[in-house]
Amino acid sequence: MNAPGSITVTPVFVADLLAEGERMPVYVHVIDHPDARVLVDTGMTELHPAAADLDPRLRPLSKQSFDLAGIDIVVNTHLQFDHCGGNHLFAGRPIYVQRRELDDARSEDDYTIREWVEAPGVRYVPVDGEFELLPGLRLVPAPGHTRGMQVIVVETGGRPVVVGGDVAVWFGELDEPQTAGQLRVRALDPEMVWLAHEHEPWRPRAIRPGER
Repeated sequence: MNAPGSITVTPVFVADLLAEGERMPVYVHVIDHPDARVLVDTGMTELHPAAADLDPRLRPLSKQSFDLAGIDIVVNTHLQFDHCGGNHLFAGRPIYVQRRELDDARSEDDYTIREWVEAPGVRYVPVDGEFELLPGLRLVPAPGHTRGMQVIVVETGGRPVVVGGDVAVWFGELDEPQTAGQLRVRALDPEMVWLAHEHEPWRPRAIRPGER
């Protein structure tokens, strides 16, 4: 799926999980930028007892025809296990995450699978607040799902495209935003928002005839 201009966003299906009796997809997103190839979140690569109740069905990046070596930069929207389980595949490359998120993942019990966060060779770049990753790519804090949640805002002149991770888990949470992060995303007036657990991007609902 093309974002406006010369930056493109491509979803990659990496797993599905059992949530409330239904299978829920897990996507990561590749942002092709003129200056770098950016991967947003890394999915999961193995099973773990802590996630057994979600019955993960995995399709790891390492088992797909995915160019792992072609990724220059990784961004974690947050560090819950279904978003950071492939971080080890990118050891040595910079992984951008909000400092608060990294602190919580390292200190809070039952927050994530800590050995996946702290996999050998993983190199985090802690960010405090908004950060320009590349021209037209901004990291923006979006607390709610976790305190340290962040989204990636793609700006190339038109309405922005947002790669949102779990800023919303399903479309209704953006249709009727509640958290600070959801309200922040809606305030951007995005053309679309890619989410980790939806097959298609969320788009603002068109105003129907007679509505304001």
